[in-house]
Amino acid sequence: MKILIKGGRIIDPSQGMDEVRDLFIEDGKIKGYPRDTEELERDSTIQIIPASGKIVSPGFIDMHVHLREPGFEHKETIRTGCAAAAAGGFTSVVCMPNTNPVNDNASVTEYILLKARTEGVVNVFPVGAITKGQKGETLAEIGEMWEAGCVAISDDGRPVMNSKVMRYAMEYARAFDIPVISHAEDINLSSGGVMNEGFTSSMLGLRGIPNASEEVIVARDITLAELTGVHLHIAHVSTAGAVRLIRDAKRRGANVTAEGTPHHFTLTDKAVLGYDTNVKVNPPVRAKEDMEAIREGLKDGTIDVIATDHAPHTEDEKKVEFDLAPFGISGLETALPLALQLVEDGVLTLPEVVRKLTSIPAQIIKSDRGTLKVGAVADVIVFDPNRTITVDREKFRSKGKNTPFHGWKLSGCVLYTIVDGKVVFSN
Repeated sequence: MKILIKGGRIIDPSQGMDEVRDLFIEDGKIKGYPRDTEELERDSTIQIIPASGKIVSPGFIDMHVHLREPGFEHKETIRTGCAAAAAGGFTSVVCMPNTNPVNDNASVTEYILLKARTEGVVNVFPVGAITKGQKGETLAEIGEMWEAGCVAISDDGRPVMNSKVMRYAMEYARAFDIPVISHAEDINLSSGGVMNEGFTSSMLGLRGIPNASEEVIVARDITLAELTGVHLHIAHVSTAGAVRLIRDAKRRGANVTAEGTPHHFTLTDKAVLGYDTNVKVNPPVRAKEDMEAIREGLKDGTIDVIATDHAPHTEDEKKVEFDLAPFGISGLETALPLALQLVEDGVLTLPEVVRKLTSIPAQIIKSDRGTLKVGAVADVIVFDPNRTITVDREKFRSKGKNTPFHGWKLSGCVLYTIVDGKVVFSN
């Protein structure tokens, strides 16, 4: 298949490109940037995508999604999760291991990859569990999962509370040169909490989760990472204190990266007023000063990537009392317009947003994606940063309609998503 994308503003941070050019794709690869396209345009076998006034970039890479399969197909499947990713401009997703059975061995990893190849439309990179059953007790088969295709290890959804187990996991991960993704939560401090601890939780009569529950584990894991030399990646940073700890660690030269989610840099705990369970997420959306610290962390590079923590649930699961509802927001299909709000607010430039969604996550998982260099695999998106959309959860490709952004008017719309040189989504 041949595709000519004409007249778009090509932003590719991997090669410092930001200019209006044509882009030619052939046989699933980036063929080049032709100056004269008259002959190509006469070729009836070439699909021409007009992109004047639009942005052309590498396909986005989401470092943090929950595809739910195997075991929780009523919430999401690999097929529906990949469709949602494509609609959001993500050509690659990194899926967490808290499935049923847990992805703690090569067999489950291989199952996920097989389903992705046969039913998915985007690239799926599995993350293996740190411990068997994510119980925090015995190390999972890290080497076997790495050989089967896992790009990192994490017990995301549950923290590894035993520091000795976490140290051993880091030593194993370093041997295979893969990152350890930390779900930073001290469950003894957060136990029973359902939202951020503060004035709003007191006013609503809901049990709070203190900032310290995150910061204690961030500090511990940074200390262990400096001890072992492993690459530590801190998931879904939510507090100002965690941002400070990560910033200080980077200044010391620690091999630490971090991610911020759209809901954490967009919402505060005031969004919980009205007891909307679609705002219930772990870690919770926090106070205004925490949200501002995350934005500052994105701006100065303390927070390296933007990731969604896409966590779909059924409507029935969320339509219960706030205390009983599961944590999670369906985030793949709203990530781009929410990230573009950072540009509107002067926090990041458009190339910086693209970089945090493409080349940096690719480097973290050691992928050859996230670039438009000649010869690279053609994972490409075309989007209009100025088109106004109204978020409509009923139109989500994801099974999860659990979004606090329903009805919001935002700017930013994905027009085409191309994976391996094939259009898998068009709008």
